[in-house]
Amino acid sequence: MTQKKILYISQEIYPYLDETPISNISRYLPQAIQEKGKEIRTFMPKYGNINERRNQLHEVIRLSGMNLIIDDTDHSLIIKVASIQAARMQVYFIDNEDYFQDRETLVDANGEEYDDNDERSIFFVRGVMETIKKLRWVPDVVHCHGWFSALAPLFIKKGYADDPCFKEAKVICSLYDEEMKKPFNMRTADKLRFEGIGEPEIDKVKARGSMDYANLMKLAIDFSDGIILGSDTINPDLKVYLDEQKTPVLPFEADFDSYAESINAFYDKIVG
Repeated sequence: MTQKKILYISQEIYPYLDETPISNISRYLPQAIQEKGKEIRTFMPKYGNINERRNQLHEVIRLSGMNLIIDDTDHSLIIKVASIQAARMQVYFIDNEDYFQDRETLVDANGEEYDDNDERSIFFVRGVMETIKKLRWVPDVVHCHGWFSALAPLFIKKGYADDPCFKEAKVICSLYDEEMKKPFNMRTADKLRFEGIGEPEIDKVKARGSMDYANLMKLAIDFSDGIILGSDTINPDLKVYLDEQKTPVLPFEADFDSYAESINAFYDKIVG
């Protein structure tokens, strides 16, 4: 039987950032799934506060050098990689001078979310897609963690729907007890325009009104094949929305070993 491949797209991974529910699951779940016999790739943004020397990041020249156009402006894609030796696991980092270098994470030094987080998110998820294409690695499942990765389901299901690396991929999104304090700006929908993402998709995004946390995650749910609850509690609007949808949902489990086992089985069920 062919070894299944799982792609993880996360806004934060421990130990490169502080421990949080998202950074912890993004660190330990890929390791657990790899130990269960699946092949993994893991991606996160290369925020400016990640120390490259201490964490032994290095640029992957053969994967870097591409330009991505976001809102009619070219931005260079830089790919870096580091290893978590104890887990025998590599982590790929999406970097760019405009969006990530000399920046904090999703907020600045004063705790304010960046005004261009929508463009940063678009660049991140498209950077992951383009890197996977260069690697010629075909995932069976793409598992997204955190609101910064929430646009990935739309791009996979529409923007990269005909690409050989993604046309058969199933998308799973984890929902956490998190928030986004500053909604994306009113031009976000137009910035999403891409091959495969045209007026129907743009109009659907605009129809939701303000692209706040709840609406952003609803968009992720719309284009996901499965949802995993990453916390005991989630946004009440999303709970109601999930109850209205027919998307399969895996409940949260506090015991990690049991949770990882359930997630592994959920992958198999979604793939079919």
